[in-house]
Amino acid sequence: MKAYCNCCGKEILKTDHTDVALEDYVVIEKSWGYFSKKDGIRQKMIVCESCFDAWTRSFTQPPQEVQERELL
Repeated sequence: MKAYCNCCGKEILKTDHTDVALEDYVVIEKSWGYFSKKDGIRQKMIVCESCFDAWTRSFTQPPQEVQERELL
């Protein structure tokens, strides 16, 4: 199944036979609840690494970073 970045529209490259991504990306999924204007709606998006970097540079508080000891 093809996947595309919701920000720039770029296709996330995957292997032909195993559908494993050849590049990393972020999946954000949110089920909105009470006291929101989107109560009962679930949203999901994919953001490629370059769009994620551009997006987070605009934050007033950068995301917390922790160095992983083992990559899975």
